Amino acid sequence: MSSRAVSPATDLLREQLRIVIVGHVDHGKSTLVGRLFHDTGSLPDGKLDAIKAMCERRGMPFEWAFLMDAFQSERDQGITIDTAQIWFKTKKRDYVIIDAPGHREFIKNMITGAASAEAAVLLIDAGHGVQQQSRLHGFLLHLLGIRQLVVLVNKMDLVEYSGARFAAIRREFSDYLEGIGVTPSYFIPIAARGGDNIVERSALMPWYEGPTLIEALDNFQPAARLTDLPLRLPLQDIYKFDDRRILVGRVESGRLSVGDKLLFSPSNKTARIASIESWNSPAPVLEAHAGQSIGITLDDQLFLERGEIASLEQDPPVETNVFRGRLFWLGHEPLQVGNSYLLKLATREARVTVQAIERVFDADDLSAKPAVEVPRHGVADVILRSLPLLALDEGRHIARTGRFVLGDGTNIVAGGIIDMEGYPDQRELVTKRSSNIHKVEHGVLADARAERNGHRGGILWFTGLSGAGKSTLAMAVEQELFRKGYQVYVLDGDNVRYGLNANLGFSPDDRAENIRRVGEVAALFADAGMIVITAFISPYRADRQRAREAAKGGLHEIYIQADVETCEQRDPKGLYKKARSGEIAEFTGISAPYEPPESAELIVDTGAMSVEQSLATILHYIEENFSLLKVNHGNGA
Repeated sequence: MSSRAVSPATDLLREQLRIVIVGHVDHGKSTLVGRLFHDTGSLPDGKLDAIKAMCERRGMPFEWAFLMDAFQSERDQGITIDTAQIWFKTKKRDYVIIDAPGHREFIKNMITGAASAEAAVLLIDAGHGVQQQSRLHGFLLHLLGIRQLVVLVNKMDLVEYSGARFAAIRREFSDYLEGIGVTPSYFIPIAARGGDNIVERSALMPWYEGPTLIEALDNFQPAARLTDLPLRLPLQDIYKFDDRRILVGRVESGRLSVGDKLLFSPSNKTARIASIESWNSPAPVLEAHAGQSIGITLDDQLFLERGEIASLEQDPPVETNVFRGRLFWLGHEPLQVGNSYLLKLATREARVTVQAIERVFDADDLSAKPAVEVPRHGVADVILRSLPLLALDEGRHIARTGRFVLGDGTNIVAGGIIDMEGYPDQRELVTKRSSNIHKVEHGVLADARAERNGHRGGILWFTGLSGAGKSTLAMAVEQELFRKGYQVYVLDGDNVRYGLNANLGFSPDDRAENIRRVGEVAALFADAGMIVITAFISPYRADRQRAREAAKGGLHEIYIQADVETCEQRDPKGLYKKARSGEIAEFTGISAPYEPPESAELIVDTGAMSVEQSLATILHYIEENFSLLKVNHGNGA
């Protein structure tokens, strides 16, 4: 996809606002942009005359749309098929206006354009009224997080400048937008062909008392300047020049200076900037900011790869291998759970798998419904998982590193926005800060402990929803094993939070740290030759995997399985009731995610089995896998 831009020769310190223009095909977007360009005095010298001369040569009437629709194919077809970025200016600020296609087949370009916009202008033809695609565009703008919106009812000249017609359209579309939580800043009746209510107030619509389009746009507020956001420098390439390694990339946000200490994610390596390399610069460059393509050298020769994101230490991106994506699906085949795609995020590419489809949105009736697949042109919330850790941001915080596309190897099949709600930042969980640490080996070997105890040490990691029966079964298993002479102890969620983890809350980050600590403590118990039973929801697969790695092969994942309906019926602590009433935020299974095990060593379905049956199943598993007699017999001893 190409884009074309005309940049104003204005003071770089002037305020700037990026606006996307959307609307149904033939509702007059290109005409509007042409008028805006001309009526604000932003048209390059000679451009209007050149277009008029071209029309005369071809024997065709002049159209304001031709000022923007520069492609011959667009003029021939009568539709806009590209996103065009052009500039105009008012006394208050400079504008980058993004004209996005309205034709349904070109919606992916509309999303591309809207992704970087701070405000939106949506056109509706006064004659045709609110169309299905008008609702779709309003819905997509809402999903993309654009909250500053002006709705233009265009072609008022074709309905004799009727105030009643304008009021009817305004009422219908307002009702729709309010249903999805959108309150337009302005509704303005215009006739783009004649310039009515664009820059100058129209004498043909004296019943309208609101602002002109330009006045409305000047009332919008720009987003934070990219230079004021945290530093993000995705590495595009690494050049070897002389004896130096030059890291090359575009500064997407923030600023940096020689001497700054950079943190590279997701490798978590750090080094200071030794120099900033800039092409065609007559003097040494000491700093750079958002929008500049640069090279840097470091004071330490780190091994780094394309896709790493450089930031300052105090405000780094999120590190995770799972996130929610609100996406627009463009693939010809439906998106389904288990499908894998190539994720492109800044300069990073990685394979991701669709872990879950949370909901699919209906742009007509505003409903969000559970679904097993996402159809072409569908909008959905999905959970995506990668094998490696990714460095990223939430789209609402830093758009440049918070938006992604998915590819199927040939085509782009989706574009989306990252949302981390309910999921933790895994950076602190994988960062090791201790140095000069030397592991001390025990004089008592694991086999000797097992011989004395009569069983192997290890971890029985009970995971499942609140109310599934984890604590009940853990305590029953402990009592029975203790009666049989096993060295056993239970680490229960509530008990651990009274002491070891008393300083942790229930945010996704705190929950992940809670499980990290429990995993390490459980590994110490197991290393001491005991059987330790942990009874924690532990909703994230990544956390349970870290606990497994800490146990060095000694962890047995026991999925205490029961669906939300069953757990809610039991509700032994009254937590589901509180979660439903809003008293408990981020409650697993209701307002926070639970990721069931993919390959648990044992599944105990407490929705189908009694406590006695469940206990017998777990005890049999322990006898088979931990009893020294059983283990030795199984090895032929």
